[in-house]
Amino acid sequence: MQKNNSTPRKILSLRRLVLLASVASVGAALLFGGPGVQTSLPFTSPAVAQVSSENAARPVGFADIVERVKPAVIGVRVKGEAPSQREQMQFNNEDLPPGLEQFFKRFGLPGMPNNSPRGGRQFSMAQGSGFFISADGYAVTNNHVVERGKSVEIQTDDNKTYSAKVVGTDPKTDLALLKVEGRNDFPFVKLSEKQPRIGDWVIAVGNPFGLGGTVTAGIVSARGRDIGAGPYDDFIQIDAPVNRGNSGGPTFDVDGSVIGVNTAIFSPNGGSIGIGFAIPAETVKTVIAQLRDHGSVTRGWIGVQIQPVTSDVADSLGLKKAEGALVAEAQSAGPAAKAGIASGDVITSVNGDAVKDARDLAKKIGALAPGATANLGIVRQGADKTIAVKLADYPKEQQASLGSDDRDGSANSETHLGLTLAPAGSVAGSGGKGVVVTAVDPEGPAAERGFKTGDVILEVAGKTVSSPADIRGALNDARQGGKRTVLLRVKSGESTKFVAVPLGRA
Repeated sequence: MQKNNSTPRKILSLRRLVLLASVASVGAALLFGGPGVQTSLPFTSPAVAQVSSENAARPVGFADIVERVKPAVIGVRVKGEAPSQREQMQFNNEDLPPGLEQFFKRFGLPGMPNNSPRGGRQFSMAQGSGFFISADGYAVTNNHVVERGKSVEIQTDDNKTYSAKVVGTDPKTDLALLKVEGRNDFPFVKLSEKQPRIGDWVIAVGNPFGLGGTVTAGIVSARGRDIGAGPYDDFIQIDAPVNRGNSGGPTFDVDGSVIGVNTAIFSPNGGSIGIGFAIPAETVKTVIAQLRDHGSVTRGWIGVQIQPVTSDVADSLGLKKAEGALVAEAQSAGPAAKAGIASGDVITSVNGDAVKDARDLAKKIGALAPGATANLGIVRQGADKTIAVKLADYPKEQQASLGSDDRDGSANSETHLGLTLAPAGSVAGSGGKGVVVTAVDPEGPAAERGFKTGDVILEVAGKTVSSPADIRGALNDARQGGKRTVLLRVKSGESTKFVAVPLGRA
């Protein structure tokens, strides 16, 4: 469980994403209106005639839909321990490094806690949104809304307030399940059974800035968005205005079904600019079912470090398409390693279902139950194989490390890649396996691909290397074999990855 902090935003690839929980004491805010549904278009074409005929059956506004679904949407108010002054200072530092790839899933604003006298414990009030999914009081919201809450209460559309219990949370998908006791006739909504299409109308209902029951509308802008929140990113992007306090609120289609749960926005200034992200209903169904039954979520795990198959990687491996997930490392004693999955394998399918990329593999494996057997289609050295892997439970903490052995050192050497190299055994702290990078030419091709001093090259074109001469030999063999690029397996810090580099002259 992550700690809360004062400003609900993250920096991702030099951009800022804002989680939508807000502080209850925020005062004024602007309400943003949404577009109405058009029944005609300002130009004529054969395609327009068909679209117009389909729209003829659509409502000219969203009032009827909102009247049906709005009573099921709730405000969520959470009393939690305020972040310390040190946490606030750390989080508010605007000089955070680029490439930070995790949400700061925290709520509250600096200076907003309710100060208790004589240095006592401080508490803050935060609020988000949610919605009932059953008449007996089960409700969905975001994990980051309630994760450090000491007490939770909800406010219904008719301004009644109830205490709520957190049944379970899932930080990996930022979902939480609440239970409200006392009634069996709460109005509720259903999760959509169909996938939304890009361009479909959507309606967001929530509790922005404490202004409960606010409705905005827009369209589905994109699907399958990866915003760096975790391995199961698969967000729906919408342009319906959403703001702080909308976290956990529903996004509806024109049938009144929930297609997603609002969780974050892209924003340079903390307000909505029409780029919001919602967790798809398909994910919500799977996670909430486990939270309701077990109070927690279990996921299948195979124990591999994976990376995307880029065009350079595909060319190096002789693949026809840049698809699948490249195994950088099979964790020792993990399910994949036990089944025979090895570094350099490209996983192309799970139980016959094609794997598009590394993220798709994580999603497919995570959707399977621990103990199940997954038949993984792989490509190994140009040959197709199928390997059965019995899945384990996703561990709370993963540690992947490489073994070491002792090898004699030799003199430093340079390569055309712009690297100065030495056997790992000759450089203190580099272990005994592979060839360590002792210097990087900033103008060389290796620098362009992220190599840095201290990286250890373990393999070149699938061949284990222990000296600079081994690397030169492997590069020459690849060049003579007609390769334009070659794949290096590199240990960088605690992780292992494959890097495709171009083959120049020796």
